[in-house]
Amino acid sequence: MDVRHRRRNHDTVTGRSARAWRRAARNQSPRGAAVYAQHRRRLLAELTGTVLEIGPGFGPNGAYFPSAVRWVGLEPNPYLHERLRRTARGPVLSGDAQHLPLADHSVDAVVATSVLCSIPDQDRVLAEIVRVLRPQGRYVFLEHVAAPRGTWSQGALRLVAPLSRRLDAGCDPTRETGRAIETAGFATVEMEEFLLPAPLGVKIPHINGWATTAG
Repeated sequence: MDVRHRRRNHDTVTGRSARAWRRAARNQSPRGAAVYAQHRRRLLAELTGTVLEIGPGFGPNGAYFPSAVRWVGLEPNPYLHERLRRTARGPVLSGDAQHLPLADHSVDAVVATSVLCSIPDQDRVLAEIVRVLRPQGRYVFLEHVAAPRGTWSQGALRLVAPLSRRLDAGCDPTRETGRAIETAGFATVEMEEFLLPAPLGVKIPHINGWATTAG
């Protein structure tokens, strides 16, 4: 498997509170959202064909999909469906990403942003993504991940993790999501790493990029 890594720093500052921790990790500070918008624009611009988006939430990615794609959304939170359908460009399905309600090799791309931090079984979800992708299909990801071992940021995120899991829909800031993607069975993985500063000098690592299935 071909794995490529790049690193980038973004000067983004947030406030000091438990709310600020969650906002920093989930790209909800104003400047953090601007950084995420840059990555969304780049990652989604070249998608074609049928695209499954896992966990679209309120639809922040919607503005960045090319007009020709056939979009399908899988949103596990039924309370978001009505609002999402007002702006969605295709059907909104109920279901669990660990058991995708789609046939094998049925989509050209899968998009999941800020999703793998809160799903109970990352490996199961990634296996499902590989299953539904067509040959040379593309999985697009944008996630916050665990800090490097032995760093101040790692220790701080471990302390925050119980609060984050309880208050932010199970979000766990200590997950090794990049490693899980690299070992999920994709033919190639192109991954960029970047940091978003949080309270108390903590740097929250993020990854973004795409992985492709074999041809």
